[in-house]
Amino acid sequence: MTIEFTWLWALAALPLPLLLVRLLPRAAAQQEPALELPFDTVLATTTASGNTSPSRLRLVLASLAWIFLVVAAARPISVGEPVQLPVSGRDLIMAVDISGSMAAEDMKIGNRVTSRLTAVKAVAGQFIDKREGDRLGLILFGEQAYLQTPLTFDRETARTQLNESVIGLAGRRTAIGDAIGLAVKRLREQAPENRVLILLTDGENTAGQVDPLKAAQLAKHNQVRIYTIGIGAGRMSVQGFFGTQNVANTELDERSLREIAETTGGRYFRAQDIKSLEEIYKLIDAIEPVSEEQQTYRPRTELYYWPLAAALILTLLIQFIALMRLSWPLRKSNSEVRHA
Repeated sequence: MTIEFTWLWALAALPLPLLLVRLLPRAAAQQEPALELPFDTVLATTTASGNTSPSRLRLVLASLAWIFLVVAAARPISVGEPVQLPVSGRDLIMAVDISGSMAAEDMKIGNRVTSRLTAVKAVAGQFIDKREGDRLGLILFGEQAYLQTPLTFDRETARTQLNESVIGLAGRRTAIGDAIGLAVKRLREQAPENRVLILLTDGENTAGQVDPLKAAQLAKHNQVRIYTIGIGAGRMSVQGFFGTQNVANTELDERSLREIAETTGGRYFRAQDIKSLEEIYKLIDAIEPVSEEQQTYRPRTELYYWPLAAALILTLLIQFIALMRLSWPLRKSNSEVRHA
């Protein structure tokens, strides 16, 4: 930590009182007492003890008060150690499918079978934590797409709102094209080289007003790279008339997701389990790295109020001493009168 002065030139006023003493003429000596007192003894005592020149203590205190006042006027500040700030690496939006099919329990976390959305929350949350320096946004979509988290550096908020998402909140069907269109609308105001969309879905486009491939063309026109992730195991358990059966997962439209990614310069990934989903996010981290450039700033704290307070205290102390010097002869004279 170092001390700096915002207005260093103000310190040039320090010798000003000495210059005034040397250059200005002295005041004429007072010939008569300014106050007439009723008792001769009091007048004699006051005249004898009075001294028009300041005492050594008052002179020292006044000098210190002036020094502190000038130092306060120079605005001292405390400058701390450099603190690194991350530079924005990407403007990255995650579009997460919360349609009814995301409730299918064909993913595993450890030894526990869990739903697709729960697996996405677990892995995507870790991905969000690592994107320090990126501005993150979150879109949730089902039959409709809506912006849950606008682009922000607040990763904690983005992760919290992802964890609070509920299956079916936006409808039971899937509007992939609308989600892409909404993301493009939010990203096109940002720097072109940093626009990234990660789209996670487990189905095909069954709702919405925008065709996914046309939305991909719009994304390409606005220089938005889209990484698509298909969620769900290759085979899924289905309750039928003869009990639970394992059937192939045919709901996922991999062809469209792959075409969307390739159109925009991104890539398509298939996440059939939690491990493959983790690997996909690691790969995206490598493809779209956080910027390594750093900016630094040094915390600055104003300190002028400390010398200003010291000057005020010293001024009050000088006044207190002056009052004591005036009142002491009066108290002494009153005491002598009572004894007489």
